[in-house]
Amino acid sequence: MNAFERYAPFIQDYIYRSGWEKLRAVQVAAADAIFNTEDNVLISASTASGKTEAAFFPALTLLEEQPCSSVGIIYIAPLKALINDQFSRLSELCAETGIKVWRWHGDVGSNQKAKLLKNPSGILQITPESLEALMLHKHAAIPKMFHDLRFVIIDEVHSLLRGDRGGQTLCLIERLSDLSGARPRRIGLSATIGDIEQTASYLGTGSGRNTLIPQIAPQKSTWRLSMEHFYAMDTQAGEGKEIDAPEPLERETDPAPQHADPAYGYIFSHTRGKKCLVFVNSREECEAVTTSLRQYCEWNREPDRFLIHHGNLSAPFRETAEAVMKDEEQVLTTVTTATLELGIDIGKLERAFQLDAPFTVSSFLQRMGRTGRRGLPPEMWFVMREEEPEARAMLPSTVPWKLLQGIALIQLYAEEHWVEPPKLDRMPFSLLYHQTMSTLAACGEMTPAQLAGRVLKLQPFHRITQDDYRILLRHLIATEHIQKTERGGLIAGLAGERVINNYKFYAVFQDSEEFTVRSESQEIGTIVQPPPPGEKIAIAGHVWTVDEVDFERHIVYATMVKGKVPAYFGDCPGDINTRILERMRQVLQEDCSYPYLMKNAVARLELARHTAENSGVTTEPLICLGGEMWALFPWLGSYAFLALERFLKVKCTQKLRLSGLTPSRPYFMVFKMKVGKQEFFEILREEAERDFDPMDLVYPDEIPLFEKYDEYVPAELVRKGFANGILAVGEMKEKVRLWCPRGQ
Repeated sequence: MNAFERYAPFIQDYIYRSGWEKLRAVQVAAADAIFNTEDNVLISASTASGKTEAAFFPALTLLEEQPCSSVGIIYIAPLKALINDQFSRLSELCAETGIKVWRWHGDVGSNQKAKLLKNPSGILQITPESLEALMLHKHAAIPKMFHDLRFVIIDEVHSLLRGDRGGQTLCLIERLSDLSGARPRRIGLSATIGDIEQTASYLGTGSGRNTLIPQIAPQKSTWRLSMEHFYAMDTQAGEGKEIDAPEPLERETDPAPQHADPAYGYIFSHTRGKKCLVFVNSREECEAVTTSLRQYCEWNREPDRFLIHHGNLSAPFRETAEAVMKDEEQVLTTVTTATLELGIDIGKLERAFQLDAPFTVSSFLQRMGRTGRRGLPPEMWFVMREEEPEARAMLPSTVPWKLLQGIALIQLYAEEHWVEPPKLDRMPFSLLYHQTMSTLAACGEMTPAQLAGRVLKLQPFHRITQDDYRILLRHLIATEHIQKTERGGLIAGLAGERVINNYKFYAVFQDSEEFTVRSESQEIGTIVQPPPPGEKIAIAGHVWTVDEVDFERHIVYATMVKGKVPAYFGDCPGDINTRILERMRQVLQEDCSYPYLMKNAVARLELARHTAENSGVTTEPLICLGGEMWALFPWLGSYAFLALERFLKVKCTQKLRLSGLTPSRPYFMVFKMKVGKQEFFEILREEAERDFDPMDLVYPDEIPLFEKYDEYVPAELVRKGFANGILAVGEMKEKVRLWCPRGQ
């Protein structure tokens, strides 16, 4: 029996109504795994390949054939917007069945939640944060709600693999299974998984099941890629040169204003008459780009055709942008951060722009995958920018780092199908605090042994020892986050209850202290660290004058004005893998062209390669800039680079007589030293071969607070987690050994 024949009749009818001519390969392969085994399943296939249907069609068929006496399927997604989008699709699919579809997040009314609690059934769609709240506040109802749970479907599983949020999700699934007595199968969905075997093993941890990876023959696909480079000023690298570059994908359709920023003007010119996304790497840049593009519309005396979407905007602003983009009658462009990177349906998009390079191959694929639906090829235009190097600029500033990074991201996937592997070896003490407090709050009084037995067995804490946990518990008792009862049990203390009772407790990802911006009766969005009254801020693509700041209620009252100012939301760091840096070096070394580079980009790369060859920067990691000034080009990823930077400062400063070390992470560092090149490498090798503790690289009295709840964790554990879970000391040591092998 083939997959279609095995599906429930209501699913067959849905396929007929939708006009499908045949099932896709991912749906056939997933059906075989779900119908014919009892294993977990990890479905990895390209964006818009039908992964959601591949999981739900067989799961719903089994639910139809053998109805559940509780919620039968939990669908966990990273975004409320993704849940809302899938809710409409699943409700339509299940409309003529007895299978109910429920949502549970902050925007869902209490009456709908009460109905689910009274009659748990069907499919529950939920975010990790809302599942945490449900486990905490409806603890006693969990067995009734989920005792017959059959499947947990985790969408965009890659987005949950590189931080505490993924660990929280896995903890919640394990805790839910223990409490309900159910042994649900887990189904993970993603278009961009690096190490699929490692991810499959992680997905299945604690489930008592194997995890199958359906083998899906890769489909040949055509990309429409373009990458152009711009200096911030009028002079461009490709001007006045005979350069062998491909024809642009499209001629300019709408000249930008005469004095427009060249990069913004390029985007302005090539978005007219098309529905596009413009991806940027920070919320500050999102505001600045949107403001500029709207000003260009005003200067051209044409209607505003640009929308904005990022995480600090209020829900109405974001939802308006989503609804307008979904409207086939409106042809507008949205400037966005990663908030539209995931699979929210915003209709048929003709192209995506990427301003500068994203940090990961995964982000590049996700962003490009937002286009190319409904039979069109995916299309992305990279727009790279830099300040034009001065004639006497030092070597590091003459390298077009973002251009190299963009090329490396594309080439790594095009040549090797390489995507960043998950980072699963951290020591998440912040998450440990969170899950400890959540478990205590939900379960009530527990002995230390009971609490440790519940928490430490959860997969994310596999590197944390009993001794570590004792240190944490003693600290939490001393700081009144946990209280010891007369019987020797543990309960949440006064300080702990204040944390637990705050609505922000459900989330484990870091959030800044935000202020709501209001103009008259309208909520505009949120900002961090508001300026004093009279100063200007940029949010929602407009400029506002601050009228008043209410620090107690965290409200900023503002009035819209014309103009342009930078916006501030806090830092937006990027985690760049060493493999990307290595491929960037190869871009400088190899003598080949890339078919997607436009005229200016070709000229800029040619100049960079010429400079690299003359300076030896790709073959010699250490370059003398003159006198005692040196530049080190380690070609290491973010956390190995950080380890090297600290290794030089902590272990090598005296012997190198090093001073003024200034890093430009993760590309290069500049410093002064009073030894020669050969002695530099010998000292590094000697120190790297010593068996030192990674804790040595944590500065005296430093408490590196990286995660949300680190402030409640004892300093010695925060330092340990940073040294052993963040700093890539082993990778750094290996690079040092390669620079100067023993015996040379």
